[in-house]
Amino acid sequence: MFAAWAFGVQAQSVRLKDLVEFDGVRGNDLLGYGLVVGLNGTGDGLRNAPYTEEIMSNILERLGVNVTGEQFRPRNVAAVIVTATLPPFARSGGRIDVTVSAIGDADSLQGGTLVMTPLTAADGDIYAVAQGTIVAGGVAARGEAAEVIEGVPTAGVIPAGGRVEREVEFDFTQMTQIRLALREPDFTTAARVERVINGQIGRDVARMLDAGTVLVDITRANRRSPAHAISAIENLAVEPQQKARVVVDQASGTIVMGSDVRISEVAVSQNNLTLRIEEAPVVVQPNPFSQGETVAVPRTGVALQEEPGPGLALIQSGTSLSDVIAGLNALGVSARDMIDILKSIKAAGALHAEFVVR
Repeated sequence: MFAAWAFGVQAQSVRLKDLVEFDGVRGNDLLGYGLVVGLNGTGDGLRNAPYTEEIMSNILERLGVNVTGEQFRPRNVAAVIVTATLPPFARSGGRIDVTVSAIGDADSLQGGTLVMTPLTAADGDIYAVAQGTIVAGGVAARGEAAEVIEGVPTAGVIPAGGRVEREVEFDFTQMTQIRLALREPDFTTAARVERVINGQIGRDVARMLDAGTVLVDITRANRRSPAHAISAIENLAVEPQQKARVVVDQASGTIVMGSDVRISEVAVSQNNLTLRIEEAPVVVQPNPFSQGETVAVPRTGVALQEEPGPGLALIQSGTSLSDVIAGLNALGVSARDMIDILKSIKAAGALHAEFVVR
């Protein structure tokens, strides 16, 4: 059975800090190459990972141990790549989490200790140093004729295992303008952000540049500093506008769609499936001498059946995609057939939404 979930929830107001990224307020990626020791026979095989022997020799020589000409064959060490993110406004002495991943043929990093590893940024400078005991994300057990692996034991984290040694040189207090970058660019959302900021903070404070950028003039915000200006606007409520989108996950058999997805009139023939969806709006008139208005109330009729021969599905204009998915799912249409039907409807130009297949 192919799971089809449709949520027709009306748009709600969202805090501005959850919609945009503030110019200058960003993290920086860090990278390092290090050695994990103390493994219980689950480290790299040095014959297959000679770089592990090289880094181990370098560490021992820096500690004053002469290992020239020696042959190492331990199984309790592993070469790893260490990654971390330096958060915005991080100060010297602060702690950050680091991720450790094996790059050799180590079986597990569980219980290992990362030896002091410098972490560099894209400019080549060292901004942090990592060291500590690894908390691996899985467990591996092996016997003579079988093995069991749960999770990913060759990768783990060291909570607060990195110490900040250098600060990013950035004077936030000298900024006179700040750009707000929408995570989901949309002209309507950007216009609403501009309108909300100008209505709450002051006239002509914000100006929309494009679908993904709103410029905020700090000098017009009447705040003591850029930090106070950001604090004043980041909790303002804005109702975002989203594109109509259908996302299909083939692995889990899930379809997620927005409430704005619509289908034009189209006919679909697939094996012996017959699906009919028709719109029959009902006109409701007010009582005599009342002040009401005549309105049309939507009514959708759905009929599903399987026939011995080839079937034809007729989908009327304006039908919601959730009705189509619910009808196909009720008949037990397979995941592959469901995706093929949606692709065909999209290719015919009848599916008015962005179609994403993962």
